[in-house]
This record gives sequence, structure tokens and C-alpha cells, in this order.
Amino acid sequence: MKFIRRNTLPLMAASLLIFNGSQAWAEPADADTTRLIAELGLKESATALADRPGWKAPRKVVVIGADAGRQASLQSAAPGLTVVVARDRAEALREVVDADAVIGGCAADLLAAGPHLRWIQHFSAGVERCVSIPGFASRGIVLTNMQKIAGPVMSEHVLALMFGLSRGLAAYVPRQAAGDWAQDAVPEGRLWMLEGKTMFVAGLGGIGMEVARRANALGMNVIATRNTPSEKPPFVSEQGLPGDLLSFAARADVIVNALPLTPETKGVFDRRAFDAAKHGALFINVGRGGTVVTADLLAALEDGRIGGAGLDVTDPEPLPPDHPLWRVPNVLITPHVAAATDLGEEPRWLIARENLRRYAAGGKLLSEVSVEKGY
Repeated sequence: MKFIRRNTLPLMAASLLIFNGSQAWAEPADADTTRLIAELGLKESATALADRPGWKAPRKVVVIGADAGRQASLQSAAPGLTVVVARDRAEALREVVDADAVIGGCAADLLAAGPHLRWIQHFSAGVERCVSIPGFASRGIVLTNMQKIAGPVMSEHVLALMFGLSRGLAAYVPRQAAGDWAQDAVPEGRLWMLEGKTMFVAGLGGIGMEVARRANALGMNVIATRNTPSEKPPFVSEQGLPGDLLSFAARADVIVNALPLTPETKGVFDRRAFDAAKHGALFINVGRGGTVVTADLLAALEDGRIGGAGLDVTDPEPLPPDHPLWRVPNVLITPHVAAATDLGEEPRWLIARENLRRYAAGGKLLSEVSVEKGY
């Protein structure tokens, strides 16, 4: 089974090291899971659970939204504890009362009903709603997410939006329904050749990295920012920090927002950012709607400072039917579907199962979230 249509990273070793207190033993890894972890480059926690203060072996895990087959698969990964499937919210609230962990849900009512919860496996990459629950940070709950899982397909969605804008599809497709051979639908000079253009990726994480890789393969010059200094990947020509956002935007023909929503990134794409941007640049957002001040984006589109926008996320979301963004020329809007794929949910369940196995053994979890940072 192949989940990622790319094989640029070396495969992991044929076994994973699982910790239990001060002891460790080699546990054979499922081949599909091993391949998926390697291809995505998922990282382990720095510290094993069993080596953290207050660690106790778990007894019960509640799983939301699993069928009988998935329950059996999860149970086989952790035979020493009880895996209970909750079929609906009410059942989840009842079962979580004495549970140590939840797979597939993070909400205020679940946390309130589960005083003993110590691990939550979130099923998406964005965790802003989870970490913003009052008291979450103080409870010391370990949170893991699905970072990088959707990176490849979301980067393809970015390219689809970029090509749609650069080749005038936002103007041509509506004319198609009317049978209108509208060669003049796109102003002269707005049908771009992307090779040689500069793309700025804001947020060089799991999604941004894949976007940058593909844009570079198209012959684009890629510049990017990330939250912390790290080694620059070879497909990025220049890498900066969040403080470089305005200067990088000024140089870019295409701006891609792949930022998570945190207190630091909320509304970061505002009037200042759009004023700083290269005149007529394209703006694409697959991060979070709350990182953009929508009224400022609308104004920049209407006066031409931003030449077009591709939005898979918006603020508010869903975007109300009467919102003016729907009627702005050269805007493509998709309803938060960039992560959807024909590959289904199997990759997420493989990672959840692997994390459950590691959790039961007190090992190092995959894709642990920094609650303080929010990603």
C-alpha cells in the first residue's frame, strides 16, 4: 500500500524502539506504517512517556468514530489496555469518565468529563481549538496531531489554485456555462508563465515544505519563513523568520499562507502585509482563516494591490452566502477541502495505531504538539 506518491526520504529501520520505564525492546513495525512514517519524516517526542514525572501505565482508551475492524486493530496494538469505541458524543462523555486517553476528539466537554485524561490523539494538524480550551495547558495532557499527513495533497491543492489564478480559470470557467468564447475575459498580462516567478511560503512546516518542494520543481524561485531557525532545505533559495514576512511578501509573485493559527499568527496577513506585497501578487491560503484579516484582503483585491486569491480557508468559516468575497473577480474559493484525498483515512489510522502502541508501552510518541506554541 502506497500512501505518498513520493519516495525521497530513506526508509526507517525495520523496527521501532519502544520504552517501558528504563527498559527498551525492539518491536517489529508494520511495513505500511514504517513506510508512511519515513516518507512523511514524522518526528518522535524527545522524552519517552515512562521517563516523565507521574507516569502510570494506562488502562483504558476511548476511540471516537472507529468501526469494529479499526477497534480490533487498535486493540491488537495495545493488548494490555482496554480500547472502547464511542459511537456518538453522549457515549464518549460516559466512557471518558475513567479513561486515560482519547483518540479522535478534543473538546471542552470531553476534557471536563474525563478528569484522568493524559493523552489525546487529534485527527487533524490544526489544534488551535484544542489548546485554547481553558485549563488544557495546566492539566499536562500530552497532545499529538496529524501533522504532515495531508501535506502532499494540500500542496497539490495549492498548485491547483495557483494554476487556476495564473491561467485565468476564475474568469474563463464561468463563461463556459454560457458558451461564451471570451478571449478577452482576462486582462492583458495576467496570464502568467510561472517558471522563473518567485513564491513566498509563509510557514515552512509539513504543508509549506511540500508546497515549496513542488514549486521549486516547476522552476519557481522559492523563499520561505518558519518560526524557528532550522537548516534550509535545498529547494528553498532563502529562508527567514516571522519578522521577515513583510520583506519577503514584497518580493513574491505568489504568496502562500500555510501558517497555523496561534496568538502570534492571528491576523498576521493584514493591511500592512497586503500593502507591503508586490503589486498584483497572487495570495493563496490553505493555513487557517484566522491568520488573515478578511476585510483587509477584500480591500486589497478590490483595488488591485492583490491580483487574485485562492482560498481554501476563510474567516468567517463557512463563508456566508452574502459575503462580498464570493463576488470578487479572480478569486477561487474551495470549502476547506484541501486535505481531502482518494487515499481516505487509512494513513491517519495507521499513525493513531502506532501512537497507541507507543503510548501503552510508555514510549516516544509521534508528532507531539507543543501546547505552548500551539502546533
